[in-house]
Amino acid sequence: VNLVESGGGLVQAGDSLRLSCTASGTERGRYIMSWHRRAPGKQRELVASISSGGNTDYAASVKGRFTVSRDNVKKMVYLQMNILNPEDTAVYYCNARHTATLRDYWGQGTQVTVSS
Repeated sequence: VNLVESGGGLVQAGDSLRLSCTASGTERGRYIMSWHRRAPGKQRELVASISSGGNTDYAASVKGRFTVSRDNVKKMVYLQMNILNPEDTAVYYCNARHTATLRDYWGQGTQVTVSS
């Protein structure tokens, strides 16, 4: 499975960004899709996840500001990020987890930088 993220960039506090993740080469089965981020000097953390049926979950720090969605036909996952703040600065990674094998696949990441 190949995942490619896009949409990162440099924005100001209070701005919005929409990240996209395109999946290809998927195997038969279902995938839980998620977004993770790694800020400088910190461990990678889960930001948001969405099941194949559309159930979502968010980190407390982004709940109410970020929205994860997916288009199973286009094999794409999105992360709409609103009211960004400098603490959201990180490399954002797309993840796909096969629900049967539990194998994880990762994208290369996209940088999001929020200036104050």
